[in-house]
Amino acid sequence: MQRHPPNRLPLSVPKRYFELRRGGLKGAAAARQVGVSTSAGSLWFIKAGRMLLPDVPIDDRYLTQNDRIAIAEGLLAGRTPGQISQEIGKHRSTVYREISRGRCPGGAYSPWWSHNQAILRRRRPKEEKFQTSNELRAFVNDKLGQRWSPQQITRHLARTHPGQTDMNACPETIYRALYRGLLDKRTARLRTRRSRRKKQRRGIPSKNAIPNMRPVHTRPREAEARQRAGHWEGDLIVGKAQASAIGTLVDRATRYVRLIHLPQGWKAPQVRDALVAQTAAWPASLRRTLTWDQGRELYHHEEIEDLTGFRIYFCDPHSPWQRGTHENTNGLLREYFPKGTNLYHYTARDLAQVERELNERPRLVLGDRTPAEAMRRWSRELAYC
Repeated sequence: MQRHPPNRLPLSVPKRYFELRRGGLKGAAAARQVGVSTSAGSLWFIKAGRMLLPDVPIDDRYLTQNDRIAIAEGLLAGRTPGQISQEIGKHRSTVYREISRGRCPGGAYSPWWSHNQAILRRRRPKEEKFQTSNELRAFVNDKLGQRWSPQQITRHLARTHPGQTDMNACPETIYRALYRGLLDKRTARLRTRRSRRKKQRRGIPSKNAIPNMRPVHTRPREAEARQRAGHWEGDLIVGKAQASAIGTLVDRATRYVRLIHLPQGWKAPQVRDALVAQTAAWPASLRRTLTWDQGRELYHHEEIEDLTGFRIYFCDPHSPWQRGTHENTNGLLREYFPKGTNLYHYTARDLAQVERELNERPRLVLGDRTPAEAMRRWSRELAYC
C-alpha cells in the first residue's frame, strides 16, 4: 500500500475517510479504502476531536461539513474569504467568523475539528455558567450591587480574564440569570429596577397602533404661531399605580387650562366620552385643533373629531418638546397632584378649583396678564371665564 504524509494529501481523501467512518466502518477499514495507514486515519480522527453527529438535522442556512471543507480547500489554494464565500453561497462575514473560530489548537483551520465544535455549540440544553461557576456568580453579584450594567461587567470580564470561557459572560447571559433568579435577589439588580424582560416586537406590526394618525408636522401654521385661541395641547396626568388619571388641556395661545374629570377610568372609550361631554359646551371657535402624544387613550380620535369638531394631531414618539406648552403646564399641575397620588379621590369641583387658580395667575409670557384675561380677549362667549 502506498503511504503518504497525512498532512500532504488532498482534502478529498480525509473527507472520504470521515464519510466511511460515519457510514459505520472501523478506522482501519476506512483507512485501507482511502489508501492511508491506520495511524494516519487515527491522527485525523484525534485531530478532529472525535466525530460527532448532530442530534437533529441542520438547516441549510448554516455551514455544513462540505462547506467547511470547501473553505479549507480555498485557503490552501490561496483564495480570499470573500472569494470563498461566493463559491459556497454564504455571506463573507460568515466565512470570516468561521475561519477565526475554526482554528484548532495548533493554529491551522481544520474543517473537521471546526464542524465538531459547531455541533457541540448547538447542543441543548446548555449548562448555565452561573450554576457551575461560583466565582463568576460572586463577581457579577458584586458588580451589580455596585450599580454596574451587564455591558460594563462583560467588558471588564473580557479584559481581566482573557481566554477564560468560564469567567466570561455576555450581557444576555447576565440578563437571563437575573430574570431567572440565579443571582442574589437582595443585591443583584439592574439600575432600572426591572425584574422582568420587557417584551420586544421588532419587525412585527403592533396591533395597538393608533389608526390614521395625523402627524403634528401637518398642523396649521396658525397653531404653530399661536396666533389664535382654540388650538389646544392635551395629555393625561396618571396617578398611583396607574389606576387613576386626569385629562389636561391647555390652549397654546392663552395658556388657558381645562381639566377633564375621568371618574370611570382612562381607557380609550372613557377618555373619548369624557372629552366629548366636557367640551360640548365650548363655542366652535375654540375647538380648532388638539395635539396629543401617541397614547392609546386616544385610540378613538376619529370619533372624537366627528363629535367635537376638533382636528386631532399626534406628536412623534418620545418628542415631548412638540407639546412644550403642555409639558410646562403639567409641571404646574404636579404642585396640586403630586406623583404617587391616587387621583380617583378628586372630584369635578376639586378640578374646577385648580383650573380657577391657574387661570387667574398672571403669566410673564402673557405680559403679566392671566390666562383668563387672555381668553376673554378672544371670546366673550365662555360663561366660565
